[in-house]
Amino acid sequence: MSSPPKPSARRRLHPLPKGLVELYGLIAVLVVLIPEWIADGTINLGERGAKAPLPMTSRAWRTLPELQLASMAMRELRELSRELRIWGYASESRERLTARLLSRIRRRIKAVDAL
Repeated sequence: MSSPPKPSARRRLHPLPKGLVELYGLIAVLVVLIPEWIADGTINLGERGAKAPLPMTSRAWRTLPELQLASMAMRELRELSRELRIWGYASESRERLTARLLSRIRRRIKAVDAL
């Protein structure tokens, strides 16, 4: 019986033929990249002149503050908080900040409706 190889002994790996490596690369491009490019082109088909990739044309998106806040990035939420003069907004989580913004917006809407 042969003794097990020593851990310090270097193993000699057999290199793959260059043609086989190039074939694997070609298969990877055909299977992964080309469908990805096709999907991206299909999604961006009508966007050439448009600003937003998915325009929110629904009336609800323009009128409901909950939907407007849900579609905003955290940076936009913080900018709105600064405009509405909400203190301590920088350390708030998204959920807490959204709740505070909603209560402030609803309070302003009630004040406008009362006039």
